[in-house]
Order: sequence, then C-alpha cells, then structure tokens
Amino acid sequence: DARESVIPLHEGQAYHRAAPHHFCYTNTRVPQWHDIWTRTQIRINSSRMIRVTQVDSEEKLEEFNLWNVVFSFLKEKLNDTSIDVDLYSNKTCLKVELLEAGTKYCVTLFRRFDPKLFLVFFLGLFLFFCGDMLSRSQLFYYSAGISFGLLTSLLILVYMMSKVMPKRSPVYFLLVGGWSFSLYLLQLIFKNLREITKSYWQYLLGYLLLVGFVSFGVCYRYGPLENERSINLLSWALQFLGLLLMYSGIQIYPIALALVVIAICTKNLDYPMQWAFAAYRRAQSARLGPSPPRLLTEEEYRVQGEVETRKALEELRSYCRSPDFSAWTAVSRIQSPKRFADFMGGACHITPNEVSAHEREYGLGGMFLEDQLFEEEEDDD
Repeated sequence: DARESVIPLHEGQAYHRAAPHHFCYTNTRVPQWHDIWTRTQIRINSSRMIRVTQVDSEEKLEEFNLWNVVFSFLKEKLNDTSIDVDLYSNKTCLKVELLEAGTKYCVTLFRRFDPKLFLVFFLGLFLFFCGDMLSRSQLFYYSAGISFGLLTSLLILVYMMSKVMPKRSPVYFLLVGGWSFSLYLLQLIFKNLREITKSYWQYLLGYLLLVGFVSFGVCYRYGPLENERSINLLSWALQFLGLLLMYSGIQIYPIALALVVIAICTKNLDYPMQWAFAAYRRAQSARLGPSPPRLLTEEEYRVQGEVETRKALEELRSYCRSPDFSAWTAVSRIQSPKRFADFMGGACHITPNEVSAHEREYGLGGMFLEDQLFEEEEDDD
C-alpha cells in the first residue's frame, strides 16, 4: 500500500511520486563547527495543492490526534513548501496528502549555507552591542513604534471580528483560538506577501499608510522615552532580544552558548578590568607598605592658597546673602559697614594699605624676614 509505505530520504536525491506517501529522514551526521549557519531542509514541489504534515517518528505517522486533524484544516495548502530539519534530531518524518487526483510532487533533501541564519545572528549582535544607543534614539523609537503598530493591527482586527461575530456562526469557531489564530494569519500573510503585493498593492499601500499614520500619531502623542529607568528597561529588552537572536542564528548549540557568553563578557569587560586593577593596586600597597605623602612645591603651595582663599570668600558671600544670615546683627557688630557692603558687592576683602603693610612686614627686606635671619645667625654662634 503506497499510503502505508515509508520512504527513507537521502541527501541530494529527488523522489518523484504521484500518490500519498510517508517519508523519513534519519540523521547520522554529527554537527561540526563549520555547520553553524548550515540548514538542512526537505523541500516538496507539486503540480497542485497538497497538505504536508511533519512528525518526529514513524509511529506518530499512524497515530490519530484530534489537534492534528484540527490544525490540518487550518494548515496552509501549498504546492511549494520547505521543512527545516534540526541538526540534532535523530529522525524527521512527514506525510504528504494529495487533495486532487493526478497530482505529482517531488521531495528533495539538501543541506546548504543559509544567509538568513547569518542575518539573524548579525542582527542579534547589533541589538546587543547597540541597545544602549538605540534606546535613546528618536529615529529608532518612531520606527519601532510604527512597525509594532503594523504588526499588532492584525491582532486587533481579529479581536474586533471575534466580538461582532454571531455566536453560532461557523467562522466563530475559527476565532476561538484568538491570538493563536491571529499568529497563524500573520504567518500566512508573510508567506504570500509577494503575491499580495503584486495583486492587491493598492489596498496594501492604503493599509500601510493608514496604520503607519495612526502609529506615528500615538508615538508622537506620548513622545520618546525620557525617564532614565524606562530607557534602561528598553535597553535591557533590546539586549536580551539580541542574545536570543544570536543564539537562534547559530545551529550548533555549544558554539551559540559560547558566543553569547563571549559577547556578554566583551560588553562588560570594563568592570572586570577595573576590579582586577583595583585588586592589583591593593595587593601592591599591602606588600610595599604605605607610601610617604608627596610634599607640595613652593609654587603649588602658593597656587593652592590662592584657590582655597577665593573659594572660602565666595562661600562667605553666599552665606551672607542667604536668608539664614542676620544682616542687621552683623552690621551692628562690625567697625566698617561700608567696607562690608563693598565686599558683598564683589570688592576685594583687603585694602591697598593692608597690602602695603603686609609687604613691608613679610616681603623681601621686611622686618619679619630680618628677625628670622638674625635668629639663625645667633643659633649658629
């Protein structure tokens, strides 16, 4: 019986059939490191519409499952379909059912480099390392908002249809699944996007313009993220999505996990380096002991004195201008209120006469310097 026979699939061979058959592929090849972007696919081409069902073993080909029957009605009928085979799966089986008599089809198993896997990995790498920058970009905010609005509009449309649909309508049973049926509808649209673009481009363009304008208006109403915590949450979400894309873009699971760990360590390499350098400095200090403090030079001492003096005077002016300062009490106690008022207005805190007296006392040839020299000579004698 052709329906009961199971045909083993081999790589690179084409199987032409005109009756329903069961096919199984037994994987005997161990994945190697150069298979990171390699995809194994089973492709079925037919002259008319057919239905293809994939299972994990030969026993499940004959099992009756109510959910498989339900999904078989929802499953899209195609005359050109592809089934991805996991590199680590031991066996992959499929069942081809003909919907019309006289249908011919061809089943081919091949292994090739898949550029989509590389693009998914590269996109994940970009999101992970540029998530901080993208979360603060207004262009990314509006682009992501419009794209999200376009995707979720179909889900909202199905939800609204389920609300207005009569309870006893046969179509209502299709909408019981809610979001699962919506996801199936999205998958169906993306698979037939080329045909939809060619035949219904006017409606597609109107839908994109309408939903895109509404999504842009919603994004413009709330504006880009300004709260630092919200920006951090978006950045972490983008980085987590990037890690998932990186992991799903690699077919060899150990290599995918290793690349994810390397990416995390590379992005956060600054912190371990700082910790290691601080631990090294602490160990050096403990081994050599405390280093003697460096003494200031005469020029550094003079500059530091001027800087600290100006800083203290500004702090004094700020305090005197504050409401906590009692101006009348201070004026009643000082000898020269006018000089105090000039100081508050920004004048110098010392007068020219005081500067001259200081130079005579402590400058070159001053009395204080001469007294110091005479004391040193007496000590020497």
